[in-house]
Amino acid sequence: MKVTMIGHSTVLIEIAGTRILTDPYFGTWGNPLFARLAPPFKSREEMKAVDLVLVSHNHWDHTDSRYFRALADSVPVVTPRAAVWMTRLQGAKNVVGLKEWEQKQLAMVRVTAVPARHLAIPCGFVIEGEGRQIYFAGDTYYSGFMHQIGSRFSLDLALMPVTTYRIPMTMGEKSAERAVQALSPRTVIPIHLGILPRAPLLWTKDTPEHFRQRLFDAGSKTEVVVLREGQSWAC
Repeated sequence: MKVTMIGHSTVLIEIAGTRILTDPYFGTWGNPLFARLAPPFKSREEMKAVDLVLVSHNHWDHTDSRYFRALADSVPVVTPRAAVWMTRLQGAKNVVGLKEWEQKQLAMVRVTAVPARHLAIPCGFVIEGEGRQIYFAGDTYYSGFMHQIGSRFSLDLALMPVTTYRIPMTMGEKSAERAVQALSPRTVIPIHLGILPRAPLLWTKDTPEHFRQRLFDAGSKTEVVVLREGQSWAC
């Protein structure tokens, strides 16, 4: 199993001979309210050779219409069932919609859609292959369903948002710590770190490294691996 940070919540997961890309977003500027902190490690063209794309929700920093249109028709784009129409409008062709707890075999992995809570039509995903289980949370707030995920799966890895600014788009450090307690993953890789509000008043002193220290101080056995753009982790 190998995980490479492309940028923000766009992560390349290689497992069971399958290349999976999460929440593709290749914009380099951001938008009028949020700045992109670093360009993505790979371009749209370089990331076309994947077997599967997971879309947790359809916000601007998690979807990329130009990328969707460039994908081969044979590449499934998996999304919440209620958001299939929106994903198609954004340019995806081979869209597979899953409802909560629905499972589907895709390529050499099994994908389960799991609950999420966000200001969108969201879901998370659990990927199973080669005896490993990976949770991709997308954007979600902490909620009780995480205890269900933690009880149903023995997670080797959780890709979870840990924001570092005040607008509550998703989990910050405190909520992410509660999520780790509920999920009990062996390893966490923080995501959603590629954008920042353009207004400095909205910044905080939170960092993924401080989140790691927080877990350590709480006695958690979960390892936190911080990946910057272009860095990989293998297990």
